[in-house]
Amino acid sequence: MATLLLVTHPPTHVNAWHAYRLAKGFAQQQLPFRVFFYADGAYCANANDYSADQPSLAKQWAALAVDLPVCVSSAVSRGVCDAEHVARHRLRADTLADGFRLTGLGEMAELVASCHNVVQL
Repeated sequence: MATLLLVTHPPTHVNAWHAYRLAKGFAQQQLPFRVFFYADGAYCANANDYSADQPSLAKQWAALAVDLPVCVSSAVSRGVCDAEHVARHRLRADTLADGFRLTGLGEMAELVASCHNVVQL
């Protein structure tokens, strides 16, 4: 059974980077894991995440080539939207980073039920 990494911190927080490093370690060791971005963790999926002094966490996650579901209500309320929600809510731009997808909390509930460990970072 897999471990669920529940990412609840923005990319400016050390725990968001710990979650990424843990996922990268799981992937390198070929250990089963899943990821879900919730609350401020939705900021990790922002395509406009930029810092001159550190790499983009969104790009780091996308490079892992794993499924990256993001809570849709957390994301949209933080300005992280895909094209569908831009049109639906008349927003200005699609800001969802490549590799991420918006989904509902039902998927998070299924992940929690199917994983043997849940690590919130």
